Amino acid sequence: MFSVVRGYNIPIIALAQYLSAIFILASEKRALNVILDINLFLIVILSSLTIASGYIINNFYDSKKDLINRPNKSKLDRLVSQKTKLQVYFTVNLIVFLLAFFISFRAVLFFSVYIFLIWFYSHKLKKMVFIGNLTAAFLAVLPFFAILLYYKNLYPQIFAHATFLFLLILIREMIKDLENIKGDIANNYQTIPVIYGENLSKKIITILTTSTIIPIYFLVEIFEVRYMDIYFYVSMIILIFFVQKLWKSETKSDYLKLHNILKFLVVSGVFCIILINPEVLIHGKTVINSLR
Repeated sequence: MFSVVRGYNIPIIALAQYLSAIFILASEKRALNVILDINLFLIVILSSLTIASGYIINNFYDSKKDLINRPNKSKLDRLVSQKTKLQVYFTVNLIVFLLAFFISFRAVLFFSVYIFLIWFYSHKLKKMVFIGNLTAAFLAVLPFFAILLYYKNLYPQIFAHATFLFLLILIREMIKDLENIKGDIANNYQTIPVIYGENLSKKIITILTTSTIIPIYFLVEIFEVRYMDIYFYVSMIILIFFVQKLWKSETKSDYLKLHNILKFLVVSGVFCIILINPEVLIHGKTVINSLR
């Protein structure tokens, strides 16, 4: 079941939510006060449970496809029956729905919509050309909007951060389509590589990768991200290397390496959030509120 819910991913997302709250969205508050905020804790827990249930229902619908694309992981996942997966899925969603009432009615509405969108994506949208990729990237970013709505901090730079993350995840989703093309063809998934070929898919990925320059420019030159600009400069260098390697890639193992590069950028970006306001680690709250 740990494999089914991809338990190795969820702690990273929870950490990203907390770091976003401490160093960006509530940077004027003491870090300890943010960490001990019971409502924030519930939002992070509910986000984690919703994501876990999303992985379950996605695994349920993709069981045949994964036999081709991920045979080793699929063998492990199939130790949990389809019936058990559904039972856990509905139980977890019920827990999320009930716990959301302890936060607010808006939280109930948010997580209900989030649960529905994940199911609709897994059931229908995932097989639709490009729409599936866009929806997957949107759903991956959505937990951070739960934190944003809680603190009601609608600073423009936050949307620049979200745009950069969205583009990275969208590119990763398209790389996964190239990586999993055999399973997609066998199960009638309408992805860009399946319908239009790998060459067009690579062109779109190149355009998306180049477009990351836009949010990076705003974050480094217009908004103040302080020491995190190091991360964005390094990211640009890595993405240039990524595009070069993309056009030389032909096999599943090649695309897997590209996938891991993007995963590294996303995960390292989570930890580099600390660089925006490192004083929080020393003084407990921001000495210079650079985001205002």
